[in-house]
Amino acid sequence: MMIMMTETINTINKKKSRATRNFILTIILIAVGILVPMLLNDAIDSYTRRILNLCAIYAIVALSMNLVNGFCGLFSLGQAGFMAIGAYSVAIFTVPTELRPDIFYIEPMNPFLANIEMPFPVAMLLGGVLAAVFAFIIGFPVLRLKGDYLAIATLGFSEIIRVVFTNTQTITNGSLGIKNIPTLSNMTTIYIVLIIVIIILALLLSSSYGRAIKAIREDEIVAESLGISLFKHKMIAFVGSGFFAGIGGGLYAAFLGTVDPKNFMFILTFNFLLIIVMGGLGSLTGTVIASFIVTYGLEVMRFFDEPLVLGGYEIALFKPGLRMVLFSVLLMVIVIFWQRGLLGKTELTWNRMFGWPGKIKGRFTKKKPDNEAVSLEKTEGGER
Repeated sequence: MMIMMTETINTINKKKSRATRNFILTIILIAVGILVPMLLNDAIDSYTRRILNLCAIYAIVALSMNLVNGFCGLFSLGQAGFMAIGAYSVAIFTVPTELRPDIFYIEPMNPFLANIEMPFPVAMLLGGVLAAVFAFIIGFPVLRLKGDYLAIATLGFSEIIRVVFTNTQTITNGSLGIKNIPTLSNMTTIYIVLIIVIIILALLLSSSYGRAIKAIREDEIVAESLGISLFKHKMIAFVGSGFFAGIGGGLYAAFLGTVDPKNFMFILTFNFLLIIVMGGLGSLTGTVIASFIVTYGLEVMRFFDEPLVLGGYEIALFKPGLRMVLFSVLLMVIVIFWQRGLLGKTELTWNRMFGWPGKIKGRFTKKKPDNEAVSLEKTEGGER
């Protein structure tokens, strides 16, 4: 009895020490995630800084999409529409008022909006809230659908938003778009927002609401039989996804310095779908890693779109579009051999990383069975 109590106490102490270790390492990682962009901001060239900023923005939007598609098990394709709402919110409210007449030169800007100017953080949060409101409104009819029907409905919503923005000349400047948006080239701000989004999503998914959302993904019938409100928790995931996509859209507008409806074609949504499939449907860390791999990989492979001349002869294969073909083939290979993505439904936790050395060592130190002993056992078994 005393031995069992001692073992139980030792197990509890180990869990507490691991929890303390993980908490300290997480705080250190957050500090590194803030300090490294601050140091790199002036140490790297503008091109590399721009790509790394784009990686972080894509990570935010991909995380928002994974909340619905990966953790809740729905199939939504409306991220481009939510991004557009956030982006235009930032564009409309952060452009200096004295520059707006030059932008809205065909039709003057709506008098109600013409003199309203907001700081970037306020406009970004407003864009996230507006995107969440639209997600809440369309969630009532749309979330009663499932599978492909839900995907088609959300994709249609995304296109409707784009068309509306194209035709509201006095608000969004129509197809001409909005220019002279105060640009955000500082890496620190974007990466702080990314860290905050990751923390909020991690806390949400570890809460009772997050466990209910994951239960819906696994089996809706069983989840409902356990008393989980399907519509309520689907709506929480959908509205949360819209909010964070709106935040990402606001950062995207400040990143580009200009927005127009063509920036939010439905093909943009498939970029994020590619990221979450590669990283793992249901993995926050996998999504972040895949965001950097996909975004930076596409830039590294850009030379495939340029003509290649060897020995005075131009190779006809190297033409614009080859980069996407090769990247699609690479994605197909990854999906075939890693069907669950890089991490699947798991996370890259501290416990998992500290367990790797033991697993690697165990593979090399594992004793192989003696062939003679095995054959002797088989012989004796046959004789019996």
